[in-house]
Amino acid sequence: MENQLILLVEDNPDDEALTLRAFKKNNIGNHVVVAHDGVEALDFLFCRGAYADRDPHEKPQVILLDLKLPKVDGLEVLRRIRAEESTSRLPVVILTSSSEEQDLIQSYSLGANSYIRKPVDFNQFIEAVRQLGLYWLVLNKTPSF
Repeated sequence: MENQLILLVEDNPDDEALTLRAFKKNNIGNHVVVAHDGVEALDFLFCRGAYADRDPHEKPQVILLDLKLPKVDGLEVLRRIRAEESTSRLPVVILTSSSEEQDLIQSYSLGANSYIRKPVDFNQFIEAVRQLGLYWLVLNKTPSF
């Protein structure tokens, strides 16, 4: 489980810290790359900009994607991920505080694999991250890219 990369796309520093703390508390020792906006996430995935020298064969095991992002919003990031052959099958979990039904519908319409509303309570969030890690990093099987 620890060799697998997680891409966390999160612009809120408090939510980023909370997520990383939840990974640690649940013994999820995977390498986590944090992108703070949609442009940075796309640059990482498509090896552009600051990530131009990154190995394009190193794909995230799962992408945890917030929707309300600066520069390029999460739905557009998801749209671009699904539009490219090299990233179209990557598991994308929407991890957001949005309770808007339209965000849920659009996320699934664009090919999200899962949609999770961030729990407000820290203990509930820890449990949600534990279950995320168990399912997406241990139980779920993905094709070779």
